[in-house]
Amino acid sequence: MRDFCPADFEAVWSIDQQCFARGISYSRSELATYLRRPGAFALVAEADESRVADQDRDRLHEARPTPILGFIVAEAGSRGSGHVITIDVVPSARGLGIGSRLIRAAEDRLRAANCPTVVLETAVNNRVALSFYRAHDYHIVKTIPRYYSDGLDALVLRKDLLSQCEPAKLPK
Repeated sequence: MRDFCPADFEAVWSIDQQCFARGISYSRSELATYLRRPGAFALVAEADESRVADQDRDRLHEARPTPILGFIVAEAGSRGSGHVITIDVVPSARGLGIGSRLIRAAEDRLRAANCPTVVLETAVNNRVALSFYRAHDYHIVKTIPRYYSDGLDALVLRKDLLSQCEPAKLPK
């Protein structure tokens, strides 16, 4: 896991195109705009074969015409809330824990930026994403009608980042 650098742009844009249908995936200019927003950051996950089980190594090799297997773009918003803009893992590398490592790292960075909560949007019919976010303690807070350019609704999910911190010890 490392910070995104400009040389990664084409690889991460290509991954976004693999992960989302037209109308949901970002154009080059949209993704570039999100990466330049104040408070925005991106993390990329690269293959670390020393941490991959033997049975998953073949899948990993299929997954990477580029060493980047996934990425996340998030921002610490001006109103104090964090926002996950996108999280993408190449389809052949899903199930290896890459998405979980990316979202935890982004949440840690948002906590460090004093964001008490984080929100994100996902398509109402993206069952895999909804299951993933539920497993990471995100909760649906509302629906945005016709959010995507193809007219599909989005669900807004939220997570309280402060409840994930270690509780303070009270004096005896």
